[in-house]
Amino acid sequence: MRTTEIHALHWCGMDMQAYWDRVYSGAKPSERSWFRPHLELSLALIERSGVDHGAAILDVGGGESTLTDDLMAAGFRDLTVLDASQMALERIRLRLGRAEEKVSWICGDVLAVELPRSRYALWHDRAVFHFLTERSQRVAYVRQAALAVKPGGHIIVGVFGPEGPKQCSGLNVMRYDSRSLDEEFGNRFRLVESVEELHQTPSGATQPFVYCHWVVL
Repeated sequence: MRTTEIHALHWCGMDMQAYWDRVYSGAKPSERSWFRPHLELSLALIERSGVDHGAAILDVGGGESTLTDDLMAAGFRDLTVLDASQMALERIRLRLGRAEEKVSWICGDVLAVELPRSRYALWHDRAVFHFLTERSQRVAYVRQAALAVKPGGHIIVGVFGPEGPKQCSGLNVMRYDSRSLDEEFGNRFRLVESVEELHQTPSGATQPFVYCHWVVL
């Protein structure tokens, strides 16, 4: 482990670390609605970005996903995982074994954590942004991404599509199409592509997702 940073997590008066720790303690990974054995679309978008294997990649809301495992297997060497749940991060690290020492870990609030300026070549987020129901939260998120990702770097964000659920894990969420998601990020980012995905949950339900990929200007 290279770094671990702990920051207070409070969105709308809630202790988000305690909240998400409870969520992660309540079911097996394969039983949660967002579970996929592998994030195939995320991996494809990262590969299409063209970032080299030594590029710094930040996975926002990494949870217990296997993205870190798969990126390491693909040869990426500079990985950081940020999540609100210390429990989720500890479970990924346990799964990785000694390989976890090659990853940087941040337990904190993506809206407030102090990230190094222009450090990352790629910012990835599957299913964090749609939890930001307040305009001020979304502005703070975009500001963080703009500061942390170097000019010419890439931002990949996946959210619920227009027909997606209105709640997830007991919290209200936002839903987007590619145009409305792009509008949230504004003119500091150039949209490269948008992709739709139908995610099948472990219970058999179908959730539409929309992914956008931008380059930082």
